[in-house]
Amino acid sequence: MHAMPEKFQTFVRDFTEVVDTHHGNEPAILEKGAAVLKTLISQDDWLQEAYAKPHPQYYQQYLLYLDPQERFSVVSFVWGPGQKTPIHNHTVWALIGMMRGAEVGELFECAPAGQSMRSMGLEKLHPGDVDCVSPSIGDIHRVSNAFDDQVSISVHVYGGNIGRISRHVFVQETSERKPFISGYSNEAELTPA
Repeated sequence: MHAMPEKFQTFVRDFTEVVDTHHGNEPAILEKGAAVLKTLISQDDWLQEAYAKPHPQYYQQYLLYLDPQERFSVVSFVWGPGQKTPIHNHTVWALIGMMRGAEVGELFECAPAGQSMRSMGLEKLHPGDVDCVSPSIGDIHRVSNAFDDQVSISVHVYGGNIGRISRHVFVQETSERKPFISGYSNEAELTPA
C-alpha cells in the first residue's frame, strides 16, 4: 500500500487511542470515534488518487488501514454515478464519514422468512456528516450515491477486518439472506508477491 499522508496517520493514531481506551465499550467507541473521523473528513485534501478511483460498473472499497490486531479497518468507498450496494449487514460496528458528494442510506428491519423487509427510512449524508451502524442499533442497510452524474466518496471505519468478515446480503421481498465476504478493491496490492 502507498504511504499515507500525515493527516491520515494522525487519524489512525487518534482512532487507535479511542479503541485502546474504550475497548469493548461500543457506545463510547462510536461517540469518540465519530469525532475523530469528523476531523479527518472535514478536509478533502488527503485521500490519494489511487484510493479515489471509481469503477464504471461497481462501487469500490479500498482498504486504507488495518489495525495490526484487526480491531478496526479503515476503507474509502468510491461511488460512481448512480451506484448502490445491495441490502447488507456488517456484524460489527461501523462509522461512515461523508467526504465528497453525498450518499443515501436506507435502514431495513428483518422480517420472518418469506416476508418483505421493512424500510426504516432514508438518511442522506453530506460532506462532513458522520453516521454509525451496528448490530445493537441497526446494521442492515442499502447505500447509494445520491448523484447520477458525479462521484461520491465516504470513509468508513469498521470494528474488524471488514473485507474478511462473513456477512449477508438480503432479498428485500423475501428477507432471504445469502452469505458473502466483500474483500477489497485493492486486493492485489494487499497480497504479498
